[in-house]
Amino acid sequence: MSRYRITIQEKSFEVEILAVRGDQARVLVNGRPYEVKFAAGGSPARPAPVVPTPPGPAAPAPLLRKEPPAPRPLQPMRPGGEAGAVVAPMPGSILEVLVQVGDRVKPGDTVVKLEAMKMENDVKTLVGGVVRDVRVAKGSNVSVGEVLLVVSQAEGT
Repeated sequence: MSRYRITIQEKSFEVEILAVRGDQARVLVNGRPYEVKFAAGGSPARPAPVVPTPPGPAAPAPLLRKEPPAPRPLQPMRPGGEAGAVVAPMPGSILEVLVQVGDRVKPGDTVVKLEAMKMENDVKTLVGGVVRDVRVAKGSNVSVGEVLLVVSQAEGT
């Protein structure tokens, strides 16, 4: 869905919002999956206002911005230096492979359906080009970061 880089007390986190249902979201924080809840009136893209707490020991409060900074453009994942690799964002089971070798894809196309935590997830390619290699099949179990398929990047896509 969305990917953000956030900083809390000078520590940087990469957060990817995978799915949102009601007041719950499934997110990856630095590659680790979490189920999170957010307050009514908030959303994963715009957090609810922070409720002030009574004064206590002088600890620096984190600075909050009203609008989150624009996310940096997504860069294609290149595990092991493999350009155009589409990797599993979480462990799960392959429900469906939507492309085959030789198919043309555009950035953002859904190429694989992955079941994880009893939810169906669309795995999308970040690059455009021609599918060069498909490394999984329906029913395969995959680990986070495992290469599902490889797209040969075409010029001008």
